[in-house]
Amino acid sequence: MKKLLPTSTAGSLPKPSWLAEPELLWSPWKLQGEELVKGKKEALRLSLLDQQSAGIDVVSDGEQTRQHFVTTFIENLNGVDFNNRKTIQIRKRYDASVPVVVDEITRPNSVFVDDAKYLRGLTKQTIKWALPGPMTMVDTLYDNYYKNPETLAWEFAKVLNQEAKALEAAGVDIIQFDEPAFNVFFDEVNEWGIAALERATEGLSCQTAVHICYGYGIKANTDWKKTLGSEWRHYEKTFPLLQKSSIDLISLECHNSRVPIDLLELIRGKKVMVGAIDVASKQVETPKEVADTLRSALQFVDAENLYPCTNCGMAPLPKHIASAKLKALSDGAEIARSEL
Repeated sequence: MKKLLPTSTAGSLPKPSWLAEPELLWSPWKLQGEELVKGKKEALRLSLLDQQSAGIDVVSDGEQTRQHFVTTFIENLNGVDFNNRKTIQIRKRYDASVPVVVDEITRPNSVFVDDAKYLRGLTKQTIKWALPGPMTMVDTLYDNYYKNPETLAWEFAKVLNQEAKALEAAGVDIIQFDEPAFNVFFDEVNEWGIAALERATEGLSCQTAVHICYGYGIKANTDWKKTLGSEWRHYEKTFPLLQKSSIDLISLECHNSRVPIDLLELIRGKKVMVGAIDVASKQVETPKEVADTLRSALQFVDAENLYPCTNCGMAPLPKHIASAKLKALSDGAEIARSEL
């Protein structure tokens, strides 16, 4: 019998301090050459053990082999110049030095397949793998070649689809596309964002997911949240579109947010990864708090479709806090599960 309320993480987990500077995005590696290759694999193995120890059901690589959830994928594509960067505003929130598209986008080789095969060999559990979504990729670099966001998104969707198919063949059960940009560029989501996302998932037989949140727990994002008022209704724009899409799972930020829980009614029938862990706070949730969030969501999501999850990635958090939050997620889900 299928387990109800299987727990998972939305994305990244903290890296070991011997591998990269802790609590930073784009954290530089501390190892080089063959030591770095071995170190990444060991970090992936340890991340899996942390998830298993906490009781997480749907496991991931914790993004241990990547510096950043978007740029590590882009680094492995042709047509992008990382040496001559430009400063742009990302997600209409903060400035960042980003690579530049200078030629046709192509994917010469697989990017994460070896890592996925390694993870698959370590566990028989359900594996979820995250890739950046086309729109969020467009918003994380400077385009000096196509000079059209939609055109670039379709090019990214094509190479993402190649990578996704290779990950599926490597044994990945759920492929997730991270699209925080969906909470910012609403007209574009409607005009081409959903279509580009579906192009990225074309031909897959594994489950597909899209993760839409309010961002990592970094100052630029937490400051932005303070401007959003008493109700965060951004999902109201995208959920009706996603409900009609071919995407299987929808991941959202919930706990400690001001997202009205009844917006989940807009995706009734879809599988939903409900964010029950606040990644912008070092305060560890109690299992009861997690269970309360899940009970609220169960008013609008059938139990067989609810996946307790984190709000977003936890790379910027101290490792011991992230581990405690994973345990709280697992224990809280067990409380909610026992009541069904």
